[in-house]
Order: sequence, then structure tokens, then C-alpha cells
Amino acid sequence: MPIEITMPRLSDTMEEGTLLHWHKQVGDVVSSGDVLADIETDKATMELQSFDDGIFSEILVQEGEKVEVGKVIALLSEEVESSDSQASPPNSSSPSQQEEHTGMTISPVARRLADEYGVDIRTIQGSGPSGRVIKRDILQVVDTTKETSAAAATTKPAELLQPIVSEPEVVATSQPIVPVGDWRENRSEPLSNMRQVIAKRLVESKQTIPHYQVTMSFDMDPLLDMRKTLNKQLAPSGVKLSVNDFLVRCCALAMSEHPAFNASFGGDCIYYHGPVNVGIAIALPEEKGGGLVVGSIRDADQKSLRAISQESARLGNKARDKGLSVEEMSDTTFTISNLGMFGVEHFTAIINPPNSAILAVGAAVEKPVVRDGELVVGHELSATLSLDHRVIDGAMAARYLKTLKDLIENPAALLV
Repeated sequence: MPIEITMPRLSDTMEEGTLLHWHKQVGDVVSSGDVLADIETDKATMELQSFDDGIFSEILVQEGEKVEVGKVIALLSEEVESSDSQASPPNSSSPSQQEEHTGMTISPVARRLADEYGVDIRTIQGSGPSGRVIKRDILQVVDTTKETSAAAATTKPAELLQPIVSEPEVVATSQPIVPVGDWRENRSEPLSNMRQVIAKRLVESKQTIPHYQVTMSFDMDPLLDMRKTLNKQLAPSGVKLSVNDFLVRCCALAMSEHPAFNASFGGDCIYYHGPVNVGIAIALPEEKGGGLVVGSIRDADQKSLRAISQESARLGNKARDKGLSVEEMSDTTFTISNLGMFGVEHFTAIINPPNSAILAVGAAVEKPVVRDGELVVGHELSATLSLDHRVIDGAMAARYLKTLKDLIENPAALLV
């Protein structure tokens, strides 16, 4: 009996998932623990693992399809090999069935396709495990046969293959300089599960949380000088600290001094979290559907700059490559959204529930500034807090930003 592989419930709120990519093909040998597919849930992209050994025998859901939780998406055969001599009646008079006594192994799906297209399996060298004939072997023969037939049908006698002489093409001067491509055409694309969740959560955030913003500018020269020195010292170990790594540590240390920034509104109470988990907003590549996820740097107030840098890089690379797990995006208590790397000088961000604050970070801009009563050239960064007024009032926000300013402009405190 085949083993049914169903769409799993990968989060407590998941009702359906999108099959993004199959890692196994029909005929592949599967061991318990092997990754079968990538599944996009309402929160993240997750790996679907096999809990059984066998042969990946049939795909029932194609890449890109949405499937309800519990629906069968593929089948796994318990038999590791299927002998031709065991798969056909011994008394059959059909020539193709008589060849099944040769001892060749072939997957059930490959056998079905061979019968359908009339492929002689004796002529095929299997590419599966131990020379097993699998689906792709049959399809390759079928495709080759079709191409050969098509080429033969279009071949003409040599005497008819005369060069064609055409009149010079007249190009109209009214043609547009830039050719019109498909991107100019009206079209609609269905929202991915992630885009649907982003839309829903951000609308809920703006409608249910009383947002307000507070902005402050920071002298970045001391921090940039320290970053340059540390990166020179860390270069042999392959570590390169980003400005965002410093900001994560600054925000985390400031949160330890101001517990309201590590709290959530609980309806009839304010819930103060123990761990200081700073979320970093990560933009996903457009070729993978775009969107934004928030990776969680846990216990950020207890981590060194090097540890924060390594964790940030790992989360960013994994988010853009294969997607973060629910665990890697859970339990954030504060979020940083940094568009400064793109040259954006100022913007505001929407709070990521159940957080009570999010910091929108702009670029460190070189400009004329006043330092100690003198006009000099320096780097300034503007950052804006969006806050939940049910938890944090204006005076509390001002005190937090004052602490954050002291840390950013006196970065030696970040090393102890």
C-alpha cells in the first residue's frame, strides 16, 4: 500500500499551504528525515520532511498550487525496488510483458508511462538508484522521439532548400524608441500566502494600535570610526560588522533600561517580557515573490557585536534563500526596520504586533553640522520610533531615545 504524504499543519493558524518546490522526483529513493518539499505557510517558508523510507512514487500537487491542510500531495511506495518479473502476470502473451522476466527494475509510474507511449524499456539505461528506470528516463525517450519525428516532418528535398531573398525592411520613423514589453500590459497576480498575511497584519496594526511617532538625530561619527577600527581587526576572521549590528545592540541595551519598550498591550494589562528579542526586518527578493519577514535575534542584550553580526547575517541569508522557520521569526519584543542602506534618509514604520515599538532607521548622511559650537562636516542619522500609545507615552519615548543617543554617540559602552 502506498504511503500518503499530506499537507501538514506547520503553524497553529495555518489552514492551507503553497507547494513552492519539490526536492524529490518520482522514482527517487527517500529516507526518513529527507526534505521532500518547501511549503509556504501563512507565516514562513518551511521544509516538509519525510517520516518514512521508500520510493517517491507519485506527485499529486504541482509547484505553485495552494492546498488545504490534510490533503494528499504525494505518494510514497513502501517497496524499495519493483522487479519486472513480479510486476506482470507470468502467462501474458504480450511481447512487452514477456520482457518483464529479464530482472530489470522499474518504478510503477515509469512502467505506466512506458505502456502509454509504447516505449521499449529494454532499450533504456535507467538513471535511478542501481540502474532503476524511473519517470524521467521514459519522458526523455518520449521527448527525443517527438523531436525526431517533428524534424523529419519538416525536412525538404535539397533542391527545394533555396535561399530566400527578401526586400529590405522599411522601418517606420514613428516606432517607439523603447520597445513595449509585457511589463506594460495590464495583469493581475494572486497574492502569496505571505503577502496575504502581511496585508492582514499591517491593516490590523494600523486600525487597532494608536500609533504616534517620535524622531531624533544622532551623531554617527564616533560609531562609524569604531566600526572601521573593529572591522579592520576582525577582517582575518571574516567578520564584518554593519551599522545595523551596532543599532541592534544599542536598542537592546536601551530596552533593558526601559522595560516598557520590551512590553506588549494585553487588553486589561501590560505584559512585560523577560527576554530582550530584537526583530530585524528582512526584504525578500522580488523573484521569489518579495515581501518582508522579521528575523528574531534572541537575548540581544546579552550578545556581543560579533554574535549579533553573525546571527543577523545567518537570518538574512536564510530568509532570502530558503525562508525562515516559525521559530526564527517568533517572540520578537521590538523591531528595527533599516532603509538607510538604500539611501533613504527618513521614513516611518508600522508596528509589528505584539510589539509596542518599531524603529525606522535612515541613512548616515554626511552634512554640515555644529559640533562644540563649530560648524564642521559630520555624519548624522535620523531615526523615528513608531509607538503604541496604550503602552508608551511621549515622555517615556523621549527618555528611551535619550538613552539610545548616549549609546550610539559613546559606542565604547557597547564593548562591555
